[in-house]
Amino acid sequence: MKRSPFILLALVALCVFSAEYLFAQERSRTNIDDDWKFHFGNASDPSKDFNYRIANIMKKTGNAGRTCIAPDFVDSLWTTVQLPHDWAVALPFVQSPNEDVMAHGYKPVGGLFPESSIGWYRKKFMIQPSDSGQRFSVTFDGVYRDAVVWLNGHYLGNNTSGYIGKTYDITDIVNFNAPNVLVVRVDATQYEGWFYEGAGIYRHVWLNRHHSFHIVENGMFVTTVIGSGDAAVKVATVVENQLPTPVAGTVQTVIADREGRVVAQSSEAPCSFGMNERRTVTHTLTVLRPSLWSLDDPYRYRAESIVRANGKIIDRVGVRFGIRTITIDALNGVMVNGRPVKIQGVNCHQDHAGVGSALPDYLQGYRIRLLKDMGATAYRTSHNPPTPELLDACDSLGMLVLDETRLLNSGSEYIDQFARLIMRDRNHPSVFMWSIGNEEGYVHTTSAGKRIAITMLAKQRELDPTRTSTYAADVANVFQGVNEVIPVRGFNYRVNGIVPYHADHGDQPIIGTEMGSTVTTRGIYETDTIRCYVPDQDITFPWWANRAEDWWPLAAEHPWMMGGFVWTGFDYRGEPTPYQWPNINSHFGIMDMCGFPKNIYYYYQSWWSQDDVIHLSPHWNWKGAEGKHIDVWVNSNADSVELFLNAKSLGMKRMVRYSHLKWDVLYTPGALEAVGYRSGKRITARVETTGDPFVIRLTPSKVSLSNDGRDAVVINVSVIDREGRDVPDAQNEIVFSLRGAAKFIGVGNGDPSSHEPDQCVDGAWQRKLFNGRCQVIVQGGHGNEGVTIEAAAKGLNPATLMLRSHN
Repeated sequence: MKRSPFILLALVALCVFSAEYLFAQERSRTNIDDDWKFHFGNASDPSKDFNYRIANIMKKTGNAGRTCIAPDFVDSLWTTVQLPHDWAVALPFVQSPNEDVMAHGYKPVGGLFPESSIGWYRKKFMIQPSDSGQRFSVTFDGVYRDAVVWLNGHYLGNNTSGYIGKTYDITDIVNFNAPNVLVVRVDATQYEGWFYEGAGIYRHVWLNRHHSFHIVENGMFVTTVIGSGDAAVKVATVVENQLPTPVAGTVQTVIADREGRVVAQSSEAPCSFGMNERRTVTHTLTVLRPSLWSLDDPYRYRAESIVRANGKIIDRVGVRFGIRTITIDALNGVMVNGRPVKIQGVNCHQDHAGVGSALPDYLQGYRIRLLKDMGATAYRTSHNPPTPELLDACDSLGMLVLDETRLLNSGSEYIDQFARLIMRDRNHPSVFMWSIGNEEGYVHTTSAGKRIAITMLAKQRELDPTRTSTYAADVANVFQGVNEVIPVRGFNYRVNGIVPYHADHGDQPIIGTEMGSTVTTRGIYETDTIRCYVPDQDITFPWWANRAEDWWPLAAEHPWMMGGFVWTGFDYRGEPTPYQWPNINSHFGIMDMCGFPKNIYYYYQSWWSQDDVIHLSPHWNWKGAEGKHIDVWVNSNADSVELFLNAKSLGMKRMVRYSHLKWDVLYTPGALEAVGYRSGKRITARVETTGDPFVIRLTPSKVSLSNDGRDAVVINVSVIDREGRDVPDAQNEIVFSLRGAAKFIGVGNGDPSSHEPDQCVDGAWQRKLFNGRCQVIVQGGHGNEGVTIEAAAKGLNPATLMLRSHN
């Protein structure tokens, strides 16, 4: 029989793809954060923007014109940077009456600053010829914002979101025998929020390689149902065939415990796929006597889906997940594994002192640990999708997460962003609820707002029927609009409206999405309108907010109220309140921008943690104030507290639950001591009048650095007197130096009015102490010899810290 050329071609293709199966490599995901080139563009002058917008780069595929998009463009004079990279944090502060500039921390980014609001990035990388036949993509976890991407002169696409990542398929245009050139133009001229947002490629970038017959991105969804003594684990895996021919294969799921031991596995389910067909394969497995994920024991398993063809493994993808049940109802609030959990939560923006929005992964866990130590049980990602590493930290440390999209909007762009958020984050056991928006005052009480919410809720239930949603509403006892359809009513402030709303709508669960908002400055005990400071006690708050002691008793004493999220866990750049310039960041934090506790931290710790807590404030260095009255506060969960000044009793007081104690004390230098009794146990706190600063003290968050080039350590700096006591009002300027395979990446001190640089040129790293403290962040390199950090200050004995390096 004579075969047609088409049939012969098809047979040849089948043979080729069979050989491809035989020699197929499993997928890889490679971090490509190192050695990017960076240069500013210009939003108003194309000639200073590498001819972008005047060179016709859209007329032919692969045409880059005479721009920096061209693969052969010479970028040797550009700055070499490592991602994550936030160019805004290194810019100077500029005084401006513009509301958006003020809200973003007086950094020169936005439409008024065309010369520092466009950033160009270029990255070269190689792909081995032996990888030919695989599929390739590149994933950007987060770029602020409006990122346009090219590879080898070919336009890949545009991601307008400054927060949710995006993946681009680059299979058809990669080079195997020459460098690949990835180019990104970042346009930060348009803000998304009203707080510091940074600028640049401030999250990780990944190069992905996988087979054409593969599991799609975010294609695994793991859900669990706990029975008596076991758990049913359902794993839905979306598999796609991008071969130019049909293909037959199998899909299997394996579940392993924390130690890597296999605890359940499915059979290999046979399946056939047509060309470009995508299909979901579902396995339900039984895990006997499972360890449950909880806040106290955040145990996770790993599910791995394996795709085979011709008996060979073609693709495999693994996700970590937790076996747990979370229920939310109007009577009992939140229950985890059948036990009530009060939401003792915090709202947080994503920037940190010194590094802006470009946090090393280590800092995510560092910040969550500080919040856990305070007694926090939950974290709201206000007001945008978080970085994946934040959720990893919450998963592994045991912190519930309210995961929030950027905007209440059902248009195609924003519904796609919402869908990408859910698909990316729905396997994280820490995520207990979604938030579809925040304070959309233009629409949230209207019919349009209600219809938008219905569309978004439908998308959430389609992609994740295991969870529910809330919306953060800044209205009191108002039901119309979004609140008519939202499953969980969120309150931003409006504390006086919570009880009446519950009385009217008792079948709707209630959560405080933003509570508190006391404004405080660490270590300051008087209002200072010149330097823009407010007292470091639970006293001052904006008209629309409330004190800690106003909202927490309401949440604590009503089981039907889930609890709430304090605005905010940490100070953050921008949105300066209650002052403007020279104040450049918020005062809302329970901790300052470095994570140094303010006094209100101990209020929450007293009533949120199970530890014995007693804290005494203010410090006792008040030279020149002898004989003057000073308010002394005690935050404690003790039953009663007695105060002593220089061993003389100033009286005992009974602690009112969810409150604090206060004494009016005539200042005398010496020692002030609080002695509390909790269930008969004696607990104490002490402050003393110190001597002058004598020596610098360096306190690292850990004693070693991984030599992977990405690990980091936080070093907190203080000074002590000759008796070894911290000097709480020291203001010395500290100069830092470093030897070894590491680098400084940021400094800070928590001063909300400091205009010192967060990042310094090499050889000139320094920061003044603010009320006795500052902080430097070090990122490790690739060496094994260890790292030595030195700190010096005029008139003080220096300090030296040695950190080990490890693989």
